Parts: sequence; C-alpha cells; structure tokens
Amino acid sequence: MPMLPEKFLSELLNRHVNTESFPATSDIKKLFTKIVLTLFPEQARKQIVQHDDLQLVFESIENGLESLLHDMADKLADTPQNITSRYMERIPGIYQLLLTDVEAMVNGDPAATTDYEVIRTYPGFYALAFYRLAHGLYAENVPLIPRILTEYAHSKTGIDIHPGAQIGQYFFMDHGTGIVIGETCVIGERVKLYQGVTLGALSVDKTMASTKRHPSIADGVVIYSGATILGGDTIVGANSIIGGNVWLTRSVAPNTKIYHQENQKIIQE
Repeated sequence: MPMLPEKFLSELLNRHVNTESFPATSDIKKLFTKIVLTLFPEQARKQIVQHDDLQLVFESIENGLESLLHDMADKLADTPQNITSRYMERIPGIYQLLLTDVEAMVNGDPAATTDYEVIRTYPGFYALAFYRLAHGLYAENVPLIPRILTEYAHSKTGIDIHPGAQIGQYFFMDHGTGIVIGETCVIGERVKLYQGVTLGALSVDKTMASTKRHPSIADGVVIYSGATILGGDTIVGANSIIGGNVWLTRSVAPNTKIYHQENQKIIQE
C-alpha cells in the first residue's frame, strides 16, 4: 500500500482525537426498534405472553436508555437517570397517540382492512412511531438522538419528519413517500397528508434558526400529493382542502379549498 500524505494523516488523527464520544448509532436504532416491537407486537416475530416478562423488557429498555444517556451525560440538561425516568413515563401516552394514528389510517384509507395490516405494512405508521418516540426525547432536550431516530425512519420510508415538529392525534400520511415536515411545524388533529407534501420554510437563512419557520396546519385539513406549503406565518385553517401540486405561502381561512384547474389556482372560501 502506498504511503498516504503525512499532512492528511495528521489532520485525520487530530479529528479523531478531538471528536467527542457519543453512543453508537447502531445501539440507538436497536434500542428504539425494541421499543416499537414491544409496543406493537404485530411487527415482532415473537410475542410476550407473561406480565412479568413484559415488565422485564421495559426494565431492560429503561436500563438501555440510561446507559445511552450516560455516554453523553456532559451534553444533557439533567441527569441521565432523571431524563430516563421521565421518558419512560411518556411511553404510555406515546402509545395512545399512535393508536389514534392507526385508527385514522384504517378509517381514512379504503385499502386498509385491519389495524394489523396498518401496523405491519404501512410506512406512515413506521415513520410516525419513530417520530413520536423521538419527539419525546426532543422534549427532554436530548441532542442528536432524536434526529438519528427520525433519519433512520426516513431512510426506511422516504418520510422526513423533524422530531421537533408538533403533531396532533389521529394523523394520517397516505402512501407517505416524499413527505417533508419541518422542525417548527404545528399540525392539529385529524390531519391527512398525501405523498410528496412539503411543509417547509420560506428561507434557509441560519439567522432564522430560533424562529418559527414552518407552517401551522389546523384540525381536519387534507393536503393532497405534491403540495408545498411554506413559511412560519402561514396558517392553513381548519377543515381546508389543499389540492395536489398547490404552492402556498400565505394563510388561508378555515373551510377553504385550493386547487389547480387548467393552469390556474382556484380558491374557494
């Protein structure tokens, strides 16, 4: 093997020496996949049949999370033990939210026949499971791990949800591929998105990092495939319908329909 340049080796060694330790991505994926499989045995190959065994699984999850957080304790706003304890208390609520999402998918998609089918096969459910678990950590100000989780789901499903987004119950992503939901999005209850929808920012200027950059979507809104809705001041009013391929950068009133017809944007309020 030819000798590599000394300058290159020195720069790379310096990078290794000065890179802070962090839990392995594989360990993070493994732990949270275990949580998903425990909450939804429809995705698992083996089911738990004893109460005590289920308790032991959750104890192992708790120990695993605390261990991960210990590896990054200097980056946390609280102790690993306290964060882990509060997070475990969040899990029943996360589970209940996901059950509402499953219900929305079964009721909202004519092709869906059972809860089992949705949980086992729908990419929208998989992406939401990891998003809702990641959002719980995001709420505890845990750095990076929430992004690792949602990017893992993104790689599996093609659905990109930032863990900071706020998403209400009974949320349904039909087909899902290509959906992008930004960090400061606020989405109400019983919202339905189709594939290729972008809820994004008008600008990617770094000075806007701490501001609301992404739209708010009120209860009962349906957004069809390919629509793009941008801007932190943009609010889509309750029960509105945004048609396919609409480009929207301003707020619309409740019960508004916006769609394209013969190369024109039609607004019905």
